[in-house]
Amino acid sequence: MTTRPNVFWIMADQLRFDYLSCYGHPHLHTPHIDALAARGVRFTNAYVQSPVCGPSRMSAYTGRYVRSHGSTWNGMPLRVGEPTLGDHLREVGARAVLVGKTHMTADAEGMAWLGIAPESEIGVRVSECGFEPFERDDGLHPDSARQNWSAYDDYLVAHGFSSDNPWGDFANSGLDDDGELLSAWLLKNSRLPANVPEEHSETAYMTDRAMAFMEEAEADGRPWMCHLSYIKPHWPYIVPAPYHDMYGPEHIVPPVRSEAEKATDHPLVSAYHQARVCRSFSRDLVREHVIPAYMGLIKQLDDQLGRLFAWMEKTGRSRNTIIAVTSDHGDYMGDHWMGDKDFYHEMAVKVPLIIHDPRPEADATRGTVSEDLVEMIDLAPTFMNALGCRPKPHVIEGRDLTPLLHGTEGFSRRYAISEHDYHWSDMARTLDQPQEHAHTTMIFDGRWKYIRCEGFRPVLFDLETDPQEVDDIGASDAPEHVAVRARMEAALLDWATRHHTRITATPEVLARQKRAAETGILIGFWDEAEFEAATGKAFADLRPTGRP
Repeated sequence: MTTRPNVFWIMADQLRFDYLSCYGHPHLHTPHIDALAARGVRFTNAYVQSPVCGPSRMSAYTGRYVRSHGSTWNGMPLRVGEPTLGDHLREVGARAVLVGKTHMTADAEGMAWLGIAPESEIGVRVSECGFEPFERDDGLHPDSARQNWSAYDDYLVAHGFSSDNPWGDFANSGLDDDGELLSAWLLKNSRLPANVPEEHSETAYMTDRAMAFMEEAEADGRPWMCHLSYIKPHWPYIVPAPYHDMYGPEHIVPPVRSEAEKATDHPLVSAYHQARVCRSFSRDLVREHVIPAYMGLIKQLDDQLGRLFAWMEKTGRSRNTIIAVTSDHGDYMGDHWMGDKDFYHEMAVKVPLIIHDPRPEADATRGTVSEDLVEMIDLAPTFMNALGCRPKPHVIEGRDLTPLLHGTEGFSRRYAISEHDYHWSDMARTLDQPQEHAHTTMIFDGRWKYIRCEGFRPVLFDLETDPQEVDDIGASDAPEHVAVRARMEAALLDWATRHHTRITATPEVLARQKRAAETGILIGFWDEAEFEAATGKAFADLRPTGRP
């Protein structure tokens, strides 16, 4: 226990907001996450700053928009010198610890240029997005070599699950009736049970590692923020028994889509529909294989969180720990004829966000629902406030959520912003779109969702009259829609042209800049009298000593 609260920040990769029972799913019951919501605040309008893992996470970890930190897609390094949440917390003696995934790519060239050794203390922090890596696990691909950042592969081998790629062969593959190994990277195999007992699965393992960190932190004594970042329910979509067959076609919510969407005249949206992952998830057969596995992964996650929360309660740790549960983006699952993420419909860019603050100041908001428009970058200043950091508006672009947690005044936002760099994608190749133009930006005011598509007309949805977002009115000539597009484009321009790189503009630097005359920088004064009237000082006092 510390005098300041600790922060336990849980993120589940690719978790849709509406696949939790507290957010309204009719068949998938998540009682442990629901119970957390009953003790805290559940946000219904939380938006990520990019519908892709890497840039979304870099925004969450820096408290800054994608255009500001520059890590625009997966594998795009976060530049050396970009301040992170971990950097801010260390200034006040708190630890920022990682258990799980970050999707961080280190700026190796920048480190070499500055002479920072990757294995040094600073080098590790720069390479790990400011976190102290208790255990990192970003997962693998079918042909990946054994990972060197996580002990999960070694853990599997130690428990008898040995191969060149244990993560792929056991946690993310299944067996057919003849015992043949079948990879879950192929969607047809999603209904198989994972080739590993549930207690040795990745979700269970990372839950155990979070507990191990908290036990270690108790001896350390410093306040901490632990980021428990689960890989699942992100693909490969496969889950261990008994979760693999808990759900069937009767539990699948019908897709949100229309024939008019498929017949769109928008070149970029049409290119999305032609992308492989979207063609796949537009097929009912694929949805029937994948969605029950996806639901099983979420059910397993909820059960593991229940085990974790019970342990925290039993050991007294929950009394002094803020707990936040969220995701880095959602998953289309065939809605709008699309798969994976990468665009801005609600199921991709809106995420669950539940925060339980155990402090007495939050008693008035327990079990409440906030409809305020919030962004993922708001978590950084919220955690900084809890752990004793001073505000840093010259660095942090998010807004502190503490007023919403404590039921006080002081929080407001007119728009949420999200960005996507799709230069890598099927869409860019289909459209022959150069890198500098393969970019989209969403601005949302709680009703109107405006998507600027470089080189193409915008997309516009009215969520008041069209909550399912099946009617794109980006080309409508109705006067109201023309006016809304102009207003949203102007708001986007206003956001884009604001200061966003003055991360060295500390209050001390700004105060010093305002004292130009006092420090001997004299511009525009006519004579001594004018100077003395403006500054209250004698001009003669400015003469340096030792000179006539």
